[in-house]
Amino acid sequence: MPADARRYWIEQMEAAHGFMQKVLACPVAESGEPLECLKAASHSAGLEMIFPRKKHLGVFDRLFHVRRSLMEPLLRTAELFLRRGYVLRIEDAYRSPEAQARGACCEYVVQTVFQKVRWELKGEMPTPEQVFKRLAVWSATTPIFANHTAGSAVDVSMLRRRDRSALDMGAPYPELSHRTPMDSPFVSRRVRRRRQMVCELFAQEGFAPYPFEFWHFSHGDADYQVAQGTGKPATYGPVQWAPGSRRPIPIRDIRKPFVTVDDIRACLRGLGCR
Repeated sequence: MPADARRYWIEQMEAAHGFMQKVLACPVAESGEPLECLKAASHSAGLEMIFPRKKHLGVFDRLFHVRRSLMEPLLRTAELFLRRGYVLRIEDAYRSPEAQARGACCEYVVQTVFQKVRWELKGEMPTPEQVFKRLAVWSATTPIFANHTAGSAVDVSMLRRRDRSALDMGAPYPELSHRTPMDSPFVSRRVRRRRQMVCELFAQEGFAPYPFEFWHFSHGDADYQVAQGTGKPATYGPVQWAPGSRRPIPIRDIRKPFVTVDDIRACLRGLGCR
């Protein structure tokens, strides 16, 4: 792999780390708005969308729930894609704090980040601190970073409506590489145009991309406020919620990590990486 890809990766990861420090400082004014099922709403509306059945990362069940006021904008976004000949596939939406922590520490995620940081270091063995730093920008380790846990984010991919074939976005979901950032120069011009189209369609309904993942869009959370430079508090903060619950329960300490360096150290030991 060319050296400029490694340099780009490092620059993007450092930029992502800086972005997350701004997110960490973003105030949150939790609205208390309930979550509703996007899958059920799409069925009721007769709107063609795809919701995978397999567990996310092979670890936890997918909950296709988002905050109530985001439901209609997401349905309208799906309709915009259908008009272009694409079907929106929702890869993930709400995650509980427990699921977020379990996913961040699962074998696939930790092994993937470890191998990528080792590549970054040209084969040298990374420390748990180095792995943790990179992990935090790909799989949130602190509640305020976790806008899936706020019920305000979706991960998406697209299929062609005519034959349900996957639309090439430059890398598979959820790859972690120099191709992952939204504006990566290491994907084809066609893919760059596709990514721009996806951003434009989501933007029509008020959603902003996470700049360092081409599949992630959110609205109203801390990521959104920082990415958009609004200077406003987040409307949606991380919450504890389960299907059947009437109201989400705000997480009390949104800046206390639910995954620590010690957790990652133990994971690396368990994987034989230390």
